[in-house]
Parts: sequence; C-alpha cells; structure tokens
Amino acid sequence: MKEFLLRFKNKTWFDWFMLVFPISMFYYESIFRISTVGDYFKLSTLYMFLFCVAYGAIGYLFSTISKKRKTNTIIACILLALGAVIYLIEYFIYRFFKVFYDINTVTGGAGDMMGGFLEETLQLIFSFDGIFKIILFAIPTVFVAVFSKKIVPAERSDKFRRIAAAAALVVVYLVNILLISFSGVYYPIYKTEYHFQSAVGNFGLITGLKLDLQNFLFGNTNSFESTDDDNTSSETTSSDLTSSETQEIEYGYNQLNLDLSGGNTSKIKELNQYVSTLSASKKNEYTGIFKGKNLIMITAEAFTAEVISPELTPTLYRLATKGINFTDYYQPASAGTTGGEYQNIFGMMPTAGGMSFKNTADNLNYFTMGSQLDRLGYYGMAYHNNSHTYYSRNKTHINLGYSGGFMGYGNGMEQYVKKCWPQSDLEMIAGTLPTYIDKQPFNVYYMSVSGHSGYNRAGNAMTAKNWEAVQDLPYSDQIKGYLAANLELENALAHLVAELENKGIADDTVICIGTDHFPYGLDQGGALGNMPYLSELYGYNVTTYFQRDHSRLIIWSGCLEDKEPIIVDSPTFSLDILPTLSNLFGTEFDSRLMPGRDVFSDAEAIVFNMNYNWKTDLGTFYGGKFTPHDENAEIPEGYVNRIKTIVRNKIKYCSGALDADYFAAHFSK
Repeated sequence: MKEFLLRFKNKTWFDWFMLVFPISMFYYESIFRISTVGDYFKLSTLYMFLFCVAYGAIGYLFSTISKKRKTNTIIACILLALGAVIYLIEYFIYRFFKVFYDINTVTGGAGDMMGGFLEETLQLIFSFDGIFKIILFAIPTVFVAVFSKKIVPAERSDKFRRIAAAAALVVVYLVNILLISFSGVYYPIYKTEYHFQSAVGNFGLITGLKLDLQNFLFGNTNSFESTDDDNTSSETTSSDLTSSETQEIEYGYNQLNLDLSGGNTSKIKELNQYVSTLSASKKNEYTGIFKGKNLIMITAEAFTAEVISPELTPTLYRLATKGINFTDYYQPASAGTTGGEYQNIFGMMPTAGGMSFKNTADNLNYFTMGSQLDRLGYYGMAYHNNSHTYYSRNKTHINLGYSGGFMGYGNGMEQYVKKCWPQSDLEMIAGTLPTYIDKQPFNVYYMSVSGHSGYNRAGNAMTAKNWEAVQDLPYSDQIKGYLAANLELENALAHLVAELENKGIADDTVICIGTDHFPYGLDQGGALGNMPYLSELYGYNVTTYFQRDHSRLIIWSGCLEDKEPIIVDSPTFSLDILPTLSNLFGTEFDSRLMPGRDVFSDAEAIVFNMNYNWKTDLGTFYGGKFTPHDENAEIPEGYVNRIKTIVRNKIKYCSGALDADYFAAHFSK
C-alpha cells in the first residue's frame, strides 16, 4: 500500500495511453449524437462522458494485457475499429429509418434491410456524408496505429497502472449511477422507464446497448405498480357501479369470464394479477353498429394526415370526413414498418422491437380482427404487394386468423402487380378485390407499399407515375414526390369504393385505414427540430415526437354517409384501433386484455409511446414535464404520477403478453 501511494504521488502510475480509450469513446459518442438526435448541450452529456471514462478503462485494460507493444497495438486497433463499426452501423440505420435499432431489431430486421434496400443502403454509405462519417470514425484507430510507438507502452503495464485503471472504472461508473439516481428526469430513463431510443439519446450508444443486453438476457425486472384508482377484483367493475335508476340504458361491459386466480408460470400469474386489478370498459351506443358487415383493414405505408385533400385526394377526404373523424390521432414510431403494423393489428406496443411481429408466428393471436371475425364465419385474407418473405410475413401473416391465409409478391401477388419499386396499391386492390367480393361476409387486410421512400422520379415508380398531378403544387420536389407516391393509395381507394358501390355493398362494408409510421424517408437526418421536409409537409417546425407522429385514422362505411359525422376529438392512437373495431363489430372481447381503448367507451384516453411520453385530455407529459392543455384547468392531485404508473404498467403488459404467449393461457390453441 505504501509503495502504491508513493507511485501515485510521483505519478508513475500514469501513462498517456490511459487517455486514448476514454477520449476515443467520448469522441465516438459526441459525433454520433450530433449526427443523429442532436440536442448535445444538456445534462445527460455529462452522464455520457462519465460512462465513456469507465468504458475507456476497460479498453485500456484489454489493450495492455500483453508484454509486447505490437500485440497491444493490434488489440487496441481492433477494439477501436470494432467500436467505429458499431457506431457506423447504427448511424446508417438511423439515417435510413430515423430510429435506433436495438439488439432485437438488428437481429430480426437488419437482414431484411440489406436484402430489400441494398441499393439504397449502398447509396447512403457511399454518399459524401457517408464517406465523411466513415473517415471521422476511423480517426482514433488510425491515430493509434500511426503513433503506437509513442503512446502504446513498450511492455505490459505494471499492476499499479492496471489497478488505477480498474479503480477508475468502478469509481467513475458508480459515481455516475449515483448522480443519475438523483435525477427525476434521467433515472426513470435509465431504470424504470427504460427504452432503447431514450437511453441512446441521453446516455450514449454503448450504454444503450448495455442496458438493452441486460433486458435481452434477463428481461424487464420491474414489477407492475398499483394506482390509486385500481379495483381489487374484476367483479367491482361490472356490478353496482351505476344503477338502472340513474342511467337511461345499462350497456354492460366488454369483459369475458376469465380465470385470473393463478397461472401455470410465474409470468402468467403476474399478468393475471395485473389484469385482475383493471376495470373493463363499458359497451355503448356504438357497440355492434357494424355487426355482420365486411371489413377491409389497411396499413398504409408512410401515410399521414397531410395527404388528405378535397382536391388532390377526394376519396381519402370523403372517407375521412363522412365516417368517423379522428381529429387528434397518433401513430408512435417504434420499430419501423413492422412495428407500426404490429401496433395496428395486435393493439400492442412492439416491446421486442423488430422481433415483436416475428415472435407472434407461433403464438395464439386470439384477438386480432382476423381471428375474431374468423370465429364468426367470415372469409379472411391478408395481402401485401411487396415480397411475401420480407419481415418474415410468410410466417407471421398466416397466423393472424385469416381463413384464406396470406398472399404477397412471390406467392401469388405477382399475377396482379407489375414488378417495380415500389409496387402499385391500385394494382394490388384491383387484382385481388374480385377474389373475395362475392364471399361475404369478408374480412380483408392490406399492407400497402406505394407510399414508400425515396420520393424521386428516378427511383420511385409511383412518384414517376403520378408526377403530373402534383408538379404544379407549391411544394419542394421532395414533398411533391411524396404526395405523388401516395396518390396511388388514393387511386386504389377510388377503385375500391366504386366497386363496392357498383356491387351494392358499400353500406355493408367498413374500411379502416391507419399508417405504419410518419414519412421518415422525407429527410436525410432524423433529429427533432432538423427535419425540414417533414416540417414543410406539416406546416410547422417538428420539435417533439407527438408533432412528428400525428396522423389520421379513417373508419368509414357507406352506412354512415347520410348521418352527421361522428367526431372523436380526444387523444387516440394506433393501440385504440383493435378495441374500437372490436366494439363496433360487437365481437366478444375483454377490454382489460387490450392496452388501448374503445374510443366510444368510458375508458380514460391515454396516448403513449415507448419513450414513456403520454397525452391525455388534460395535458401532455413530455421530456419529464407535464403541460396542461388548459393553463386554468385544475389538475387532480397525484394525477401525473397516476398516469405515469398506468403507462409503465401498460408497456410492461405489452412485453409480458408477447413473451408469455398470454392469450394461449386463457384460450386453447
């Protein structure tokens, strides 16, 4: 100990190589954050720096393990180069999809990206920006390789230097965790409200990957939390809450007789216990108004509210305004197309990232509209006009409950759709409609592709096809290209509605249209506040996720056109689609098992995303701060904490229900 203190005093424990990895790590993280989410000068940058110091000590220890300088130099260069590759992969993914890919999504979706968008990916990598970023991230590796004789120790570092590095690692890491734990904003992001996107944006990519690996290996260890207004049993939700004397109509509840008393696994028991505390939502005057009608459900690629125009898209305008009008609707962007599609179909958040949908291939998907209406004797079919194997849809979409299965390009769709990029929604719907229109009642699902990026005439067949209709609009060419691509969806719907009317079944058919995500392909960067084309399309500077993810849900039937429009002005989002359709079609479902809500019920309106931001009728919680919609409104005591707890529970439920194949525990496969 005396010798160690003496060396510490004389500074013989120190060598300059100790600084290489911490500085390189912080350099990587700084370039990465500035190039992606921006927002660099904030408190979390300090946390990011301290994590880099700790991780840098690990790099130093590994790079001084040999007695030979050459070997240590090779180890150091490999570690630095490997780090650079990881940052570059995530950078190019973010540039393409405007989200970071967690471990699940990388393992489940990276191959699809490279296979389906190889040309676009290569263009991105070998663009000026791509080459420039490669050079920037290569600098630390090149520096060590060139100056190794000056900075890499000639022989293995002695025990004093290694002990000092190990001590710095432990002390700095623990001090950083302690500092984070004192923050009411950042501790939830690190622990109780962890999400990969938030963790990377605040603590850096390596910390995000570390936390994601922990969750990947050990799962989410957070427990369900109680709220002040939770009921202790399902019986209290369905009796004696109101009486027939105080209500003109007693509608009852969308609730099934489930045994929630136990479970064959600890996970099922935990989920059952949570569900048993929830209140089922009430049936209402809209329950069953679509009972027995046909359903055509569409997830429209990169669609948004700004596409809808009485002049440019008259059919979309008609469907949006003469049916059920959703004026405050959101589609949280969580895991690209497959994540948005998952939200629309399952009414769940994609908590396993890009693997969420793939993980349903062997599950009992009991409450999809495909399964619910199949049990009522509907003919069902799912369609996609791109490759039938992309995102493993050939394995997942045959398990959605549609009796006729799934058809994509490669297993039947090629007979209707020409080979181009992107393929035509009009050709898909015009070709497939005759195959089911006489099989009433029918239940059909479409995943469209015509609205896909990029939006230029040279690379987008739909933009080129419909360019003449948009060329004189007062927008940049990028926005014109986007609108032109979406005109193919308009043309497809015009054909669909006309054929339904010609057949005399428009009044007996429901069309539901939602999107998969915002038009992320408009801008090269994805940082909030730095999305000029998306801001041009929206008409305001996009600075928050709620501004970015606002959209429009369409639910229309010909039987609604002669009535006053039904206005839903409370906050709604993609998870509300499934329970709302279930109620409208009068199916037997349990609203407690769906984290979204039937928008016509008495359930509380709560829109949330995977960053644990949320919005209700009273206000918006964003970035750790609650802002009331009406500054004069009286917010109930404990309201913010109650909603925060509800959101955490709902996200945990989404994760547990997927992982445990929860519905199989209550309904036989």
